Amino acid sequence: MLGNFQPHAAEYLRFLPEIILSIVGIAIMMLEAVMRNTRRIGLGVLSLVGVALALGANFWAYTSKGSAFQNMIVVDGYGTFFRALVLIVGFLCILTSFSYLERENAQKGEYYALILFSVTGQCILATASDLIMVFIGLEISSIATYILAGYLRDDRRNNESALKYFLLGSFATAFLLYGIAWIYGLIGSTNLEEIRRVLDQAQRPTILSGLAAALMFVGFAFKVSVAPFQAWAPDVYQGAAAPVSAFMSTGAKAAAFAVFFRVFMTSFRPMNDRWIPLVWACALLSMIVGNFAALLQTNVKRLLGYSAIAHAGYVMVALTASSQIGMAAGMFYLASYALMNIGAFAVVSHIAARNEKYVRIDDLAGLGRREPVTAALLAIFVFSLIGVPLTGGFFAKFYVFQAALDSHLVWLTVLGLINSAIAAYYYLKIIVAIYMREPGTATTELAPPSISLQLAIWASAAGTLILGIFPSALLTFASFSAAPFR
Repeated sequence: MLGNFQPHAAEYLRFLPEIILSIVGIAIMMLEAVMRNTRRIGLGVLSLVGVALALGANFWAYTSKGSAFQNMIVVDGYGTFFRALVLIVGFLCILTSFSYLERENAQKGEYYALILFSVTGQCILATASDLIMVFIGLEISSIATYILAGYLRDDRRNNESALKYFLLGSFATAFLLYGIAWIYGLIGSTNLEEIRRVLDQAQRPTILSGLAAALMFVGFAFKVSVAPFQAWAPDVYQGAAAPVSAFMSTGAKAAAFAVFFRVFMTSFRPMNDRWIPLVWACALLSMIVGNFAALLQTNVKRLLGYSAIAHAGYVMVALTASSQIGMAAGMFYLASYALMNIGAFAVVSHIAARNEKYVRIDDLAGLGRREPVTAALLAIFVFSLIGVPLTGGFFAKFYVFQAALDSHLVWLTVLGLINSAIAAYYYLKIIVAIYMREPGTATTELAPPSISLQLAIWASAAGTLILGIFPSALLTFASFSAAPFR
């Protein structure tokens, strides 16, 4: 009997990216103890190699699609897409971190190991097909991210950021776990497809199954920072180190959305009429809260924190559409947003100087004269966040609102477009500061960006433009990957 549970080679292949990331992360922690401080940047390079190998393993695993470990995970186009996305995010965030950690005298291997462990959890979330695995992946990712949020232990802002994130995150996780326990008690299984099968056979889903879905919705909504569960995001993004804020707002959010979509479009698809109005309301509220609060911000990191809430609202519009094209649009949006947001945070980390002294919009004054190339790249990211044509942000919003119209969500589309117009105001304040104001102390004292930081910024800008000029390849794969959720 026990032989039936012995994993096959193909199953290990499907789990290979997570295995590589875990091994490299553990190796970095062990090497940390024997390396000198001056050589610890080599551990960062090793982490880049680990992420690159995991990315290659992700595509290799796609050649052997299927489930693994008693249907706990499934490797399909959808999981492969999000695995690749979080691995790319991890790679870019590590590149962004080199010069930042050197500047803060915090160049230690544990930082890179924590990023690898967090990405491991995110990869598990991308491929999880069982609620138990969802919870395991979420906790692996979250615990590492809690520590990263407070990585600079001598910085009070980091301490506050980590404490808020940990306390509120634990509270939200309790809702998710209670929902999982409740659905298991009702259905007798935690497998996503089995839950759907039982709910399909029921003539009418019970109130208790609806409450279980609501509890899980709260847990996921916190992780993706949609209103009214968004209060933590601006404070945490402002207090954490800039590369960590970039990582949390892109990779962690993409992985959480991946499992959010999979659970609700698979297990709770028979209950569409109950949860779609809730998603509709959260999408609209997120756009309104995020955009209107961002109008008042003078801190760039805090502005990007509220912006992240608004963009989560746009992604929720895709989920509200509850269709294949809606899912594909949401996937494309998350990829575009990841690139432009990492790029924006990378430039902010460059300008911020030691102890992040310069993170106000006014501190960007004169960047166009001091570093015209960096300023131009930041402008690309800002225009993409607005949704200007020839950037990934334009097609991201276009496809999301097109999916909403196809699902007859006219009012949500109209209100979303109005919110996008409002958002242009606070984004353009950054452009005004860059090009229309005299250089201030921050830009006058600015040192040239490091090679690793330039690579991260240029790669993010290239990806943003490629998705804005040639979006069809990624959208076609996303649409194909979303086919099972029709």
